[in-house]
Amino acid sequence: MTTADSQEPTNHDLAEAQPPTTIMPATGAFALKSPFTVGFFATMGALSAIFLGAVVSKAAGVLILVVISVFLAAGLNPAVEWFMRKGLRRPISVALVALTTLLAILLFGIAIVPVVSEQIATLIAKAPEWFASLEQNHWVNQLNEQYDVITKIESYLTSADLAQKLFGGVVGVGKAVLGFLGNAFVVLVMTIYFLATLPHAKRAALSLAPASRRTRTAELGEEILGGVGGYVSGAFVIAMCAGISTLVFLFIIGMGEYALALALIVAILDVIPLIGATIGAVIVCAIAFTQGIVPGIACVVFYIAYQQVENYILYPRVMSRAVDIPGVVTVIAALLGASLLGVVGALLAIPTAAALILLTKEIVVKRQDQH
Repeated sequence: MTTADSQEPTNHDLAEAQPPTTIMPATGAFALKSPFTVGFFATMGALSAIFLGAVVSKAAGVLILVVISVFLAAGLNPAVEWFMRKGLRRPISVALVALTTLLAILLFGIAIVPVVSEQIATLIAKAPEWFASLEQNHWVNQLNEQYDVITKIESYLTSADLAQKLFGGVVGVGKAVLGFLGNAFVVLVMTIYFLATLPHAKRAALSLAPASRRTRTAELGEEILGGVGGYVSGAFVIAMCAGISTLVFLFIIGMGEYALALALIVAILDVIPLIGATIGAVIVCAIAFTQGIVPGIACVVFYIAYQQVENYILYPRVMSRAVDIPGVVTVIAALLGASLLGVVGALLAIPTAAALILLTKEIVVKRQDQH
């Protein structure tokens, strides 16, 4: 027997001699395309969606506070980073931003709230007189005769139990005030916490990404955070511009008695996407027409001109740091957000949609371009 014949076959030779192993497709009830598998996973998905919907509906109040805190933290983060660029550490920068914000809110409450409360009380007290003057208008009078709109609004605003209807009486007002203060405190604490822990959260999120993609993921995260922060701070700046311009204009046309209250209403409503600015303008114009035809027409002309300036000059410049979003997506996002979480949902839906568009461009579109 030769040496070659006496050699035993190696593992490599045995592996080549064995036929290749084939993986048989699943058969029976759990086959991928079987009706049982499709129905099983569809049922599980539907049950999971129902369960998640029930959980979200139960915790909607808490989730709203958390989401508001996250977006406020994103809006205040540029101020924190500005202090850090001056050489301060992040905890000190967060403390300075928080104290400055609290001081501004406190000064606003001390200086503005009493005057606004007095002017709102004056507005309500003079509402019957204004409605009476509106009824003298031929078109408004015809509308009131058909639908009885002015009479119903007048009786509602001048009713003695208006506070009872709105808040449930004195106890209801107390509960509403305490609830608002409690929610404000929770939002304040969570906003400060998110601001302080933002670098840790970003590092934790980056650790979930593959090592080869972490650099680009970090850049994308910074872009999204900057876009959301730019939108939040930009919306605040635009609302302030609307309120201040309304305040100055009302003093010019002789409506200083209600200027501060109406300017605050316009500023708050201007934050609401799509319809907020229009609602504020309609309220001011309606009250101006009760003062006379000249102030009313002046208000209409002013708000038409101001809307052009805001939409085509102010908004593009202020929102230059925010993520770009098409107009149709803005409308759809605002409507969906309003249907889910009301006004808060409408406010938060637009920057959320902008972030999703940025992620889609980065992940889906680039992957399709590569293929």
